[in-house]
Amino acid sequence: MDAGATRPLDVFIVAGEESGDLLGAALMGGLTQAAPHGVRFRGVGGTRMAGQGLDSLFPMEDLTAMGFGAVVAKLPTLIRRLGQTVEAICAAPPDVLVLVDAPDFTHRVAARVRRRCPHIPIVKYVSPTVWAWRPGRAKAMRAYTDRLMALLPFEPAVHERLGGPPTIYVGHPLLERLADLRPTPQDAVRRESAPPVVLVLPGSRRMELERLGPVFGAAVAQLAARRDVELVLPTLPRVRGRVEALVADWAVKPRIITDPGEKHAAFRQARAALAASGTVTLELALAGVPTVAAYRVAEWEAKIAPHVIKLITSVILANLVLGENVVPEFLQHDCTPEKLSAALDRILDDGPDRERQLSAFARLDEILGADDAPASQRAAAVVLEVVGQGSGGMGRRGA
Repeated sequence: MDAGATRPLDVFIVAGEESGDLLGAALMGGLTQAAPHGVRFRGVGGTRMAGQGLDSLFPMEDLTAMGFGAVVAKLPTLIRRLGQTVEAICAAPPDVLVLVDAPDFTHRVAARVRRRCPHIPIVKYVSPTVWAWRPGRAKAMRAYTDRLMALLPFEPAVHERLGGPPTIYVGHPLLERLADLRPTPQDAVRRESAPPVVLVLPGSRRMELERLGPVFGAAVAQLAARRDVELVLPTLPRVRGRVEALVADWAVKPRIITDPGEKHAAFRQARAALAASGTVTLELALAGVPTVAAYRVAEWEAKIAPHVIKLITSVILANLVLGENVVPEFLQHDCTPEKLSAALDRILDDGPDRERQLSAFARLDEILGADDAPASQRAAAVVLEVVGQGSGGMGRRGA
């Protein structure tokens, strides 16, 4: 690209999953504000990215496939969309290609574009979990990734060690929502009042709900038999029906909420949480909510996990960021109602288990760089630097 051009920056951006849509929309907003001559967006995204001016090439939902079985079932659609995306990029080369999350799809897009149109700068937003499994992906990415923008502060060092692409920590998007998560004085009073609010978060994907729902239901029933608690289950509007069907068999029914404002209020007021492993564990930690985390996968996936998970001592994101296993995790056969309810008892009461989590959570702002520029602004600065329209320098702890 001619760095001195005065025409709008042409950005082709591809995102998959709702989380990618959120990240992509925030990045688009940051670029709209920061691009010196304006910006034009093309690509694939969801409703939030559409709100930032993207006319998606096809529905983002076509790219959503979690787990090996889901990928296989959706393979014909994914292959067709892969060819369509690469063709759209190379038929009218953009100034920069930005690929957001959805590694199964976007890494293939990047590899094909690099072969066909090697002059297009490629920026990847969100590191794949090379620190958890398949570390060889880091070195493979170097061939088709000019810059990797990481959400977690330890990822640049991991990629440097594994021979990955140049990586910059730009900050986690949760940092832009701290005001929604941190208790007001009134919320703090409710957090200490009876009955305590206990969040129940069994996930949103069908297999998560099927595997964790019955166990979580039995665990909170055992908890409620011993003490008075207010159970709240935040979920997404699109899966409310599935969640309602799930809890219909629970002995103790939680209050189901889907409104984002209600969810944030529940996080601010909760005294403890039972959660599926995932980003929500970091969200709860930033909200100062002691948590019991759990997860179950198919038995065949559990059998191969020890052979592919090499570099980590926990699967809980909050623990990985903290560098300390403070959130108890109950996986596979350890994920039982008895163990989960007993662990919840220990963090609901004042004592060493609860205090250990709260003390660790207090370090997160410094670890994540909460006082730095917002993640969307830092990410936009990295993209502009790659195409020669910015000076860079807003990325943090880059490799």
